[in-house]
Amino acid sequence: MINLHRKTALAAAICFSLSGTAQAERVKALGPVVVTANRSEVAVEEVLASVTVLTRADIEQSQAPDLVDLLSRQAGIDVARTGGPGQASTLFMRGTNSNHTLVLVDGVRVNTATQGLIDFAHLPLAQIERIEIVRGPRAALWGSDAIGGVIHIFTRDPSKAFFEARAGSYGRAGLSAGLGASRNGSSLGVAVGGEDMRGFSATNDSAYGFDPDNDGYRNRNLSLHAQTMLGTQKLSFSGLVTDADVEFDQGDTAALNRVFGLSLGGPLSERWTHSLVLGHTSEDLDTPVYLSRFGSERDSLDWINTIAMDTAGTLDVGLNWSRESGYSDDGFAGFEQSRRGAALFASWRGRWAAQTIELSLRRDDNEQFEGATTGSFAWGWQASDSLRLRASWGQGFRAPNFNELYYPGFFGLFEGNPNLQPERSNSSELGLDWQPSPAQKLGVSLYRTRIGDLIAFEGTDYQAINVNRAAIDGIELDYHLLHGGLSIDGNATWQNATDADSGERLLRRPDRKVNLSVGYRFDNQATVACEASAFSSRPDFGGASLAGYGRVDLLASAPLAGGWTFEARLENLADRDYVLVDGYNTPGRSGVFSLRWNAD
Repeated sequence: MINLHRKTALAAAICFSLSGTAQAERVKALGPVVVTANRSEVAVEEVLASVTVLTRADIEQSQAPDLVDLLSRQAGIDVARTGGPGQASTLFMRGTNSNHTLVLVDGVRVNTATQGLIDFAHLPLAQIERIEIVRGPRAALWGSDAIGGVIHIFTRDPSKAFFEARAGSYGRAGLSAGLGASRNGSSLGVAVGGEDMRGFSATNDSAYGFDPDNDGYRNRNLSLHAQTMLGTQKLSFSGLVTDADVEFDQGDTAALNRVFGLSLGGPLSERWTHSLVLGHTSEDLDTPVYLSRFGSERDSLDWINTIAMDTAGTLDVGLNWSRESGYSDDGFAGFEQSRRGAALFASWRGRWAAQTIELSLRRDDNEQFEGATTGSFAWGWQASDSLRLRASWGQGFRAPNFNELYYPGFFGLFEGNPNLQPERSNSSELGLDWQPSPAQKLGVSLYRTRIGDLIAFEGTDYQAINVNRAAIDGIELDYHLLHGGLSIDGNATWQNATDADSGERLLRRPDRKVNLSVGYRFDNQATVACEASAFSSRPDFGGASLAGYGRVDLLASAPLAGGWTFEARLENLADRDYVLVDGYNTPGRSGVFSLRWNAD
């Protein structure tokens, strides 16, 4: 504990020494509008939930090498990665399981039907325009999986041309570019990208089947955007395809992911707007050395209607339909299954003077189980111009994925169970948002989550059954300051995530963590910055304990002629050894250099 605190204090001191002296205060613009929290446009300052919005400017300023690294520095999020960039990555939001976070790309659900999650390692950061992170349950609006929260990724519109080139340690090399055109409200753009890494050995000698060779990574990606106006309605299409190859000690896995969305939205009358989204996603995983193939597909339809009711508030009514299928084949046994689902929800938001109230209710029906009804309630009080208090309660659920339902197992062990029921949760939260000036804000959230009927392979012959319970309590702090050229962003989390029956801590989730970023922008737009992070110890499988650690990264950028920018990032400055997953390595001291250009 003392050592961890010393690392945190030292990291903060190094960051502040690089920040320079603040000049005259520069006021930030009002926060953006978000759509993920309420499924309709609401100003971020008025959302009655814990929300983080990352714009394209934030992404570029972070100089994060990939999406996993960027998300790992956000409040309430922990990540685990089995090796270097591109290796399998999982995410835990507010202490919940990795399949308890709903992930959307351009409004389309991308959690796979087979595993129930998405590997963030394959989503290229250069193709992302914006990320909305909503912490806390959102099942009453979005349905299954949104127990810990929702991460909504909006892909980049390449009709505004861009170019990025990257090179760095472990043989990293990458290019991304986008080009398009727009005219009279219509636009068309295409973006392509590629990333290659020689890598390092993902495992060490404590891992099963250890081989000290380098485990590399390759990613090729393509996106397409198009939109036009049809009277008052906007018709939009987006598509993202990623083709990745991940090396590991015994072979490699080819991962092909596709997500496509077609939307039509706009006003239908003076008080009525709507959004209709058709989506298609698919994933195929092929590991030849194990004769293993997994895959899933989903077709979906979402129709959201927003009705302004004057003094009676705002009503959102929506429906969802989906059909998903999945398959598994290991050369000896497998499955091929599909199911349909439908849902209807309504959400009402009203405001009187300084009070705001939100009520939501949703019913999901699914061919595989009887269905689930979820509700939520939120209250907010604008105590003063700078201070807001909020409280919320919400239910959540997660439908069993196809692997849990139908996996044939190994020699009679670890079989799926078609009689599984959804996991269910109840969460409550108290929050305080304080903004003493337009340039400074502080958020504090206390949360409590209880999850029942958790699915585990602990039945007879380790068959999947609904057996476990989880208890999670935590506190989050999130702070932002922009003063002249100086910027400070920090967050801290204290949480207790345990198995409610045994009292044991849940795996790979630290109970204390701190992230701090301090930067300075000079008059010529050159920047220097430092990022520091510290994490407490975490348990892992087999009784292993992962030691706490601290890490410091340095960043710098310089504007060049013609709108070009040069960026340099030095990671793990002290070359610390640390572990995210037992038996797997992490990068030592390493660097990334980038050259970036964006059209005006």
